[in-house]
Amino acid sequence: MTDPLSQLIQLLRPRTVFTKGISGAGRWAVRYSKFGHPSFCTAIEGSCRLAVDGEAPVTLQAGDFVLLPRTPGFTISGFDPVQPTFIDPKAAPSPVGEVRHGRQDGEPDVRLLGGYFVLDSPDAGLLVSLLPALMHLRGIERLSTLVRIVGEEARDERPGHDLVLARLVEVMLVEALRSIEGESAAPGLLRGLGDARLAVAIRQIHADPAHPWTVTELAHEAALSRSVFFERFTRAVGVPPMEYLLVWRMAIAKDLLRQRELDLAAVAEHVGYSSASTFSTAFSRHVGQPPGRYARMAAAQ
Repeated sequence: MTDPLSQLIQLLRPRTVFTKGISGAGRWAVRYSKFGHPSFCTAIEGSCRLAVDGEAPVTLQAGDFVLLPRTPGFTISGFDPVQPTFIDPKAAPSPVGEVRHGRQDGEPDVRLLGGYFVLDSPDAGLLVSLLPALMHLRGIERLSTLVRIVGEEARDERPGHDLVLARLVEVMLVEALRSIEGESAAPGLLRGLGDARLAVAIRQIHADPAHPWTVTELAHEAALSRSVFFERFTRAVGVPPMEYLLVWRMAIAKDLLRQRELDLAAVAEHVGYSSASTFSTAFSRHVGQPPGRYARMAAAQ
């Protein structure tokens, strides 16, 4: 059976992991500016407060896991009010050892292990838009264990660590994302997959993106009326069915063009277009440049 979540993560191509230990004690607060790359964190011991721009503040406790697919600006702090110290993550040098905030002596009130990774996909913005802005998960030991292993692997730099880190981050993403499928998820792919009826239609799209799908046909696959399916899909996934199909087709097309193993007609056929010219028109409208130019620019990078 086609697994849309696995396909999404494979297209995102996570790589290059950076991790660091963080601790805080007494009165402390740190404000990070918008970063853009996905970041993650697990609380090892103690507790603190996390306030992500556009989201309700949350309390992190030992064993909690946080994933920010786009990492907007955020403030992490103790529970006593204090003016935060500003940090630009793009300009700050990589720290050596654990970073301590607040009181420097004695035991910390909280210890965290955090980090970020890079998505090696030029379509990452569109794909990440299908994910929740903030994922805060509690009591999932597998995730905390994965973060610790990622930290050890990134620190030790043993032979093959690039491959190991890429696979570990993929597993971490799968664990995090499948933990919040369903009504508790924000609109996006995860919420759609959590709806048993919509999941059937989404899996059909991923299994055969070249098929000339219509809303009526997808509604039939989901055993819903056309109007109910359209409204339910749009509310759950955040975009109408045909727009989701287009986004997915173009993500696949970009990936195929970067690989440069198929000619333009074959790529067009693979994503459901009857001719190279029809595909070129749709691709140019969606991406902003013709597929041939896109492939050449991708090869030059």
